[in-house]
Amino acid sequence: MTLNNSNPKRVILHLIDTTGPGGAETVFIQLADKLRESGNQSVVVIRGDGWVKDELERKGLSPLVIPSKGSFAIGFVKELILVIKKYKVDVIQSHLLGSNVYGAIAGLITGTPVVATYHGMVDVNPNERFKWLKNTAMKWGIKHYVAVSQQLLNNIQNHNLLVPSRASVIYNGVELESYKLKKSDLIRNNLELPQDAVLVGSLGNIRSAKAYHILIEAGAKLIPANPNIHFVIAGHKKESLMTKLENQLIELGLQDNFHFIGFSDNSAEFLSQMDYFVLSSSSEGFSISTIEAMATGLPVLVTKCGGPEEIVKPDITGIMVKPNDSKALAEGLIKLIDNPKLAVKLGLAGKKRVEEKFSLDKMLNSYNSLYDDL
Repeated sequence: MTLNNSNPKRVILHLIDTTGPGGAETVFIQLADKLRESGNQSVVVIRGDGWVKDELERKGLSPLVIPSKGSFAIGFVKELILVIKKYKVDVIQSHLLGSNVYGAIAGLITGTPVVATYHGMVDVNPNERFKWLKNTAMKWGIKHYVAVSQQLLNNIQNHNLLVPSRASVIYNGVELESYKLKKSDLIRNNLELPQDAVLVGSLGNIRSAKAYHILIEAGAKLIPANPNIHFVIAGHKKESLMTKLENQLIELGLQDNFHFIGFSDNSAEFLSQMDYFVLSSSSEGFSISTIEAMATGLPVLVTKCGGPEEIVKPDITGIMVKPNDSKALAEGLIKLIDNPKLAVKLGLAGKKRVEEKFSLDKMLNSYNSLYDDL
């Protein structure tokens, strides 16, 4: 990897644990890519091949791959220190618990300030190995903590994983122009659905926290009386969970109305083909998919599961129901479908809220200001 800016504003080392698609990974890539536009230089370190590496390379970034395994890889820290010294790194920007720990240790040894971003409660594991040692390293080595929502910051603080006086909230953002696509029927045609089919979209990897089994239960309450409703779920499939969901669909006879289409590498294109958006999660640190749907202008139905409370204003920019309640989810969706004027009103208000509060520019400006303060 060579630096293509001979006199950068600052050199930022971007560090993350994971290699597959997801919300944290999307923000990681956005920061590494877009911060260059304000005169910064991005040095990117990842753990291996995968979607993250492919996306970075597609954006003209050549990541350094440093493999690491286990709960505490000393060799990884040594390699990280060499990278920091070689590229004269000014700031370490880490994401997720593992990288926050490694970044903190490398920052302590090299005297480099560390900004550590938490993306969800997945970063909190009460049974984490070497927990005391890792917490101590972070408290000494992290200059500033970032959480992607206020509720997440509060939860992380309750687990004693940050220093409140050195912590703040920076909301994730989306590139607004990307979500102004014209409506398309590509998915409808590929799935061979009728033109009057109502498409309800969900966007998120097949994980326990997404509570797709609750969404299926809600579908079971709706579809007998509304057979034209079709749920389309885009997200990377975890085989063990997918098997359970497929069995649930067979038991309820809903195979024809639920379509798990796998990972979509273009969320804007996917959402432009939906009529409504639903988030059925039991827990969310933020919810990038929700602001993406709102940016598209879709009427949104979300659960009160963490991050969405700071995104959606109930009955103003979307509908919010309690989590793990299939009846509430079903009633919320019918409320949207049976009230077209309300749905349009919520969609327009949601779009305006994203433009005002959750744009990519706002997120980038907040991180740049934070780096300036360091």
